[in-house]
Amino acid sequence: MSTEASEQTVKTKEAAAAGSSSAPVTGGWKCPLSDAHVHREDVRKIWKECHEESFWYRALPLSLGSMAVTGGLIYKGIWKSSQRFGPFPKLAVAGILGYAVGKASYMGTCRSKFQELGFQGGPGFGPGSCHHVCEECKKNAPAAPAEQP
Repeated sequence: MSTEASEQTVKTKEAAAAGSSSAPVTGGWKCPLSDAHVHREDVRKIWKECHEESFWYRALPLSLGSMAVTGGLIYKGIWKSSQRFGPFPKLAVAGILGYAVGKASYMGTCRSKFQELGFQGGPGFGPGSCHHVCEECKKNAPAAPAEQP
């Protein structure tokens, strides 16, 4: 389903709910992206900031630093370079690992930026893990049955 189709579906459900106040809402839950107080442009802006800042402030420095340390270790003779490929495989692996660790280390900062915007981060924070329920859906939802021991 395309984004346009899902936006039309949400608008249609909201219009139907507004038109007849006695009819229950059949949506179940709403993602914060469709809430009025969260603007998609804000989400895009934070997403872009996270990508750029994680690259410039964490991934690139850690990648270059790990490559420099690896190059130094190979130069000093502590690590041996490959006879066939030279130092390049070890430098490439060090660069890739430094990049991945740098990107992963910035995840907490990005999570806090999204939480300031109104998203609730938890163990399933990320795309497809929206567990937000609007106030109207909470009121109209049937009460959960009590657990029996």
